[in-house]
Amino acid sequence: MGVVSLNDILKPAFEERYGVPAINIFNDLTLEAVLAGAVKAKSPLIVQTSVKTVKSIGVEVLANMWQAMTKGIEVPVALHLDHCPNRDVITACLEHGWNSVLFDASELPVEENQRQTIEVVKQARAFGASVEGEIEAITGVEDGHGSDSIAKRESLETSLTFIEETGIDVFAPSIGNAHGSYKSTPVIDFDRVSDIVSKKSIPIALHGGSGLTLEQFQELISRGCAKINISTALKELYMKSTLSFLVETEKKNKWDPPSLFAATREDIIELVVDLTEQFGSKDKVG
Repeated sequence: MGVVSLNDILKPAFEERYGVPAINIFNDLTLEAVLAGAVKAKSPLIVQTSVKTVKSIGVEVLANMWQAMTKGIEVPVALHLDHCPNRDVITACLEHGWNSVLFDASELPVEENQRQTIEVVKQARAFGASVEGEIEAITGVEDGHGSDSIAKRESLETSLTFIEETGIDVFAPSIGNAHGSYKSTPVIDFDRVSDIVSKKSIPIALHGGSGLTLEQFQELISRGCAKINISTALKELYMKSTLSFLVETEKKNKWDPPSLFAATREDIIELVVDLTEQFGSKDKVG
């Protein structure tokens, strides 16, 4: 167990058709709590960091936190850099122990995206790391990255060529999903996942997972979505849990930060366990 490759986590998930939570953390508390949640659920876990988080905390500090908190951990975990268009940040993270990256060149023409992704894959392989790729921007802004414009979709043939030529390990298509909070239940193109997987046996990453229905999650997982990204749900829970605790604290006039941290931690652990139940990864670790 412990830190393993993204492929070691996603291969059985893809074959057995269950999903693994890929959760964006943003400080030491959220990192420790999502890891504790995975241990409690006996589930594999993908911890994700945005470029914003890497820059705000610092790559070396984050790397040290990761190493310290995963030492001796009893479930398989991987550290993934999410939505990164900056090659220098990718290099820094690979050098400091991230074993998976999403090179997000979706704003570039597909040909240039493909050319650079091939380079990133070659670089990542030298570190024993995996690469997620995408050719279509996912609608919505997350941690300062992205756009609210509706994402343009490329043809199936273009997607398959990109997967084949780059040698990526995971593919993230646009299927009607979006980052951030959905204002209504999204209309998901389930068939697009099946069309890709039927031609290329590759795990699909589902972005914008926060807010989808249980039925949508299960349908997408059954079709090949093995990596389920969660960011907004954790951010909202963290802040709402903190606010709720502080409201009660003000009433009692008892100000004790460790009690706040403990309460928020428990709420995060509960969220992670619930996600593993929804995605089918709970109790997958013997």
